[in-house]
Amino acid sequence: MSTDTQRYPASLSQQIYDLPALILNARLADALERGIARYPIHRSLRFAARTGINAVFDDLAANLDLTGQRPGSRSLILDGEGLFVEAHAGHKADYCSFHFGIWADSVARVEGLIQAIETRVAQVRIDEAMFSIDWHFLGGRGELQSTSIEELADDELHDEAYPEIGDVAGFIDRYLRAKETVLVLQGRPGTGKTRLIRAILGEMSRRNGGSAQALYTGDKKALECDAIYVKFITGDDHAFVVEDADHLLRPRAQGNEHLHRFLAIADGVVRGQGRKIIFSTNLPNVGDLDDALVRPGRCFARIDVRELLRSEATALIHRLASRRGFDAEIALAALAAAGGKTHSLAQIYQAMDRAQ
Repeated sequence: MSTDTQRYPASLSQQIYDLPALILNARLADALERGIARYPIHRSLRFAARTGINAVFDDLAANLDLTGQRPGSRSLILDGEGLFVEAHAGHKADYCSFHFGIWADSVARVEGLIQAIETRVAQVRIDEAMFSIDWHFLGGRGELQSTSIEELADDELHDEAYPEIGDVAGFIDRYLRAKETVLVLQGRPGTGKTRLIRAILGEMSRRNGGSAQALYTGDKKALECDAIYVKFITGDDHAFVVEDADHLLRPRAQGNEHLHRFLAIADGVVRGQGRKIIFSTNLPNVGDLDDALVRPGRCFARIDVRELLRSEATALIHRLASRRGFDAEIALAALAAAGGKTHSLAQIYQAMDRAQ
């Protein structure tokens, strides 16, 4: 029998599904066994750049005096004396986003590497305010997984698009300053709920020095496990966004077994830290929501994000046309051709695109 087996009759196992985590966990386990601090310092670096993933990763792998490995098309490992870097990238239509997890043996080493990375990407880095969507879902093995992407905080909202709110900028300001945690956006698909959520996250970013992070999910199974709530409570996310949360918001008397988790965190450490919980739902009536969720003191507002009446849609189109510099009558004719007495924002913006 080996001496290791004699010394450690109990074993600790962990399933690792990606190469960087396998390497890092093996090194940390070895360091603990030897009683040394190999990577006591950790930092994260996020940014977006108007260039390709390969252009950034190839440059960093070749010019940082670190050993570079590419486990996949959207990932990079950088390894060197006192440093280990795991990088992931995402691709959008006109830019790419990057997230670096950096482990180091000293603050000076990690700060030097961050400065070197920022110097190399300075010419292509996007300087506008951004927010990070950390999308969570349940993997095939039943474990909570996530992927993140940086989003530009460039959504422009118009008061005419949200008649139930009126002053949209003022509403967002009051919500972010309020002690209440919860916001519920209720309405049919295409009415602008996601656009409003993005604007809220964008304003969070601007108030946080140009960056904010939101834990996001629409996965029913992910919301049924405790891991995602632990992640939010113990993590650095500024907001928890749950879209299409119909099943989660129904009254507990109707068999809803999961809302109590949100009720607990909404009044706990999350509220004390000023973080927010935002739900969007297609449920049509306020009576479809649990009373405890929307009670005063916990819920800042429940907004009915509805379709626009013809007169309201006309006002919005005139506003958009004046901003974009073309004839509003063309878009109004396209909208009229669609028929109906009310129109969603999706239909209005589609009519605008056709007019242009």
